[in-house]
Amino acid sequence: MWQPDRRPGRPVYRQIAERFERLIRQGELTAGSMLPAERKLASELGVNRSTVIQAYEELRASGLVVRTVGSGTRVAGGSASPLHPADWRTYLDAGTMLPNSDAMRRIRTGLRKEAGLVDFASGELSEALFPSETIRDIFAGQPYDGPLGYDDPQGYGPFREALAAFLSHRLRIATSASSLLITSGSQQSLFLIMQCLLRKGDAVAVETPSYCFSLPLLQSAGLRVLPLPVGREGIDPDDVERLHQKHRLKMLFLNPNFQNPTGSVLPAERRARLLAIAEERGIPIVEDDPFSLTAFDGRPPLPLKAEDPSGRILYVGSLSKIAASGLRVGWLAGPQEIVSRLADARQQMDFGMSVIPQWLAAKLIEGEAFDRQIGRLRRQLSERLDELRASLDFHLPGLVSFTPPDGGLNLWVKWLGEGDPRLMRTLERALSAGVAYVPGQVFGAEEASMRLCYARPEAGQIEPGIVRLKGVLAGGE
Repeated sequence: MWQPDRRPGRPVYRQIAERFERLIRQGELTAGSMLPAERKLASELGVNRSTVIQAYEELRASGLVVRTVGSGTRVAGGSASPLHPADWRTYLDAGTMLPNSDAMRRIRTGLRKEAGLVDFASGELSEALFPSETIRDIFAGQPYDGPLGYDDPQGYGPFREALAAFLSHRLRIATSASSLLITSGSQQSLFLIMQCLLRKGDAVAVETPSYCFSLPLLQSAGLRVLPLPVGREGIDPDDVERLHQKHRLKMLFLNPNFQNPTGSVLPAERRARLLAIAEERGIPIVEDDPFSLTAFDGRPPLPLKAEDPSGRILYVGSLSKIAASGLRVGWLAGPQEIVSRLADARQQMDFGMSVIPQWLAAKLIEGEAFDRQIGRLRRQLSERLDELRASLDFHLPGLVSFTPPDGGLNLWVKWLGEGDPRLMRTLERALSAGVAYVPGQVFGAEEASMRLCYARPEAGQIEPGIVRLKGVLAGGE
């Protein structure tokens, strides 16, 4: 019986899909033939059922098979489907928007399909950390009765006014409603910047490891992505100078406060040097700042944007990491002409966001309840980090190293033992064992490493999750 190649570099689900495609195109599986049941094939191949599901989904997307609930999966053609299925694979390969990495797609499939996973992979808050009660009170106390038509492409005016005051009060960022663009989370801001302000072949510098590096958006835009190594104190501004002299950088993409995934904070002297280089060399900076307000001590480090008199910095933020990811409310602060350009492009995409989440966000950030939300969030994140650290120290002594952050949602862990958490087969074993993490290579790291989000697991899940991880990485029970 055929078995997939377990060596790294070839996702198992893709090997399964390719094998069935060959059998179909060679005529060994004819129109109407049934493919093996998912559970049976998973057992025969020694893989997780979700791996088979993903393979069958690839075949379905290519038009080669038809899946019917309750009847299984059969080869297209005959009475089941058109005689000449479209070869969608050629279209998939032709698109300019690159897919997420195999690791991230596998993780997301596992999280959707497998019950009971301890989720250290999703970089978001658990439901217990959402301000659910506050949101219910807002709706109960003052139901929305505003317009329901298309709104200003820059965003709902009252929310932009409230947000300008919020950024000034919380983070000392001087901006106005006319200099703000409301987006569907931070990633839409990054997408618009890359599509509207940069050209194919432009050189951009990106922190490595970083969340931004993990996004295929930059490669999809045809940019030359140059790494800026991140250490315990963030990037070295001299690296920016060297890269610019060699490549003439068009833009920097940075996350200076509680950097994702390392948790580092750029110190004051490096900030001053970085800003001086950017001014001298004329390099715009995109500052992604999802975590500043999570500072455990209640004293958030100021964003670079707070020290930006010339308007060189495009500041990107959202409510995803401090309130609720499902609100899908983010923002970009920058010069008015840039905001107008991005708003015009955004209007071509979706005519602007729904007004209701923006109305709710305005009520949320204006009220005293938000102070309570932030205070509660900081305390609980700090407690969860302590539990994660204690679990790693107890169950994996001498096998991991990490520097605890002072805020944010993530712990960057370097693996010192045998084996490598970056390998797809290791990740597959972890998902089968009921625990999910993000391998360091997704963020551009070369060393054996992983990101563990301590904000996502529910109460009581952190230590059991580390025990499962030990069983995968260290051969524990």
